[in-house]
Amino acid sequence: MAMIEPFAGLRYDLGRVGNLSNVIAPPYDVIDGALQQKLYDQHPHNVIRLELTKAEAGEQEGEKYNRAGMLWKQMQLENIVRREGQPCIYVLHQQYEVEGQSYTRQGVFVRVRLERFGEGKIYPHEQTLSGPKEDRFRLMQAVHANLSPVFGLYPDATCEIQNKLNAAIERVLPVEASDHLNVISKLWPVHDASLIRDVKALFHDKPIFIADGHHRYETAIRYRDELIRKEGELPPEHPANFVLMALVGMSDPGLLILPTHRLVTGLSGITATQIQHILQPHFDVQFIGCGEAAGKDAWERMELDGTQDLLGFSTLADNQWLVARLRTKSLMDELAPMQSPAWRSLAVSRLHVIVLDYLLASIGKAHCRYVHLMKEVFEDQRQRASDLACLVPPATMQHVIDIAGALEKMPPKSTYFYPKLLTGLVFHSLK
Repeated sequence: MAMIEPFAGLRYDLGRVGNLSNVIAPPYDVIDGALQQKLYDQHPHNVIRLELTKAEAGEQEGEKYNRAGMLWKQMQLENIVRREGQPCIYVLHQQYEVEGQSYTRQGVFVRVRLERFGEGKIYPHEQTLSGPKEDRFRLMQAVHANLSPVFGLYPDATCEIQNKLNAAIERVLPVEASDHLNVISKLWPVHDASLIRDVKALFHDKPIFIADGHHRYETAIRYRDELIRKEGELPPEHPANFVLMALVGMSDPGLLILPTHRLVTGLSGITATQIQHILQPHFDVQFIGCGEAAGKDAWERMELDGTQDLLGFSTLADNQWLVARLRTKSLMDELAPMQSPAWRSLAVSRLHVIVLDYLLASIGKAHCRYVHLMKEVFEDQRQRASDLACLVPPATMQHVIDIAGALEKMPPKSTYFYPKLLTGLVFHSLK
């Protein structure tokens, strides 16, 4: 069962920093060097200086974390960020557009009691890497806070929890921030003790599936365990027993999982005819045509199909597009016998296991980059940067539930929950 609690968050004082949009940032793992510099230049107290501190020339390894810790202390002492006067939960709405269509994703910031994976009702769905976890741990040790939220999903077929929250903020003005992708985030603190009790009770028997922030979640557990090792058992309500989460209902109409298409190098000179010849023993292959119009046609066919059976391909050598429907589904049983049927049914699993790692292995070693929109695929083709573009339908929420709920990890880059949650709307102190 998920145990959620209100908390007295730390938030930017808008009287000190002005427009909230000038001090927020995306999470660290989607920030490149150019965006990092832009955010540094945007405001002297932009959260980027904590979330992704720039190393300075000549400094010792790890010194940037110490600087982040000192800046965080300074920001609190100077009331750049202020602690909420009482525990509350924070309703969040994110307004955004994808491919010309508008959405609003709705959720709530709370703190969630930490559980080890496999010991409770919090489920991961992605593999984690040691490097990012070490980086996040050193930062957490320096600032003693959750700067960025973990993104969690919970089942709520009728959106009962979010409807209660929305009713409470109906006539209240939010705090707003807009990011570099023009996503508008709106935040409402909710202090009503009765409503908070109702929300806690509704969450009590619900599982939580981590959509994004696996490294941050595992780092929070490591931070708590290290504190216990140094100081002994913590009181149950110690903030280090919790982690900051934004929770969104799985039935929220604004919850969108984008596809993650593969741009492949290492297959120099491969043609559409070769792809057809290699795939035909196991796929039904159909040529669509040349150029971007054919690419749009291929993707529209995949969207209308709505299954995990159809993949799209485009070859740099001849600019041809084709779609391929898996016919020999039993091949996945042979090539990935240790994985579950749900895992083997994923299009991204089939692409990697059957196509890239098995059928195309004789051509070369595939190396992938990842994009989410067709315009990004077309831009890559205009720059002639990849040998092969592979279109993949997005995983569904049911895949996340079936695979993560069985404590199995999905293949890398299986899901992309857009938009990312902003860092800087609210912080959770671990002291």
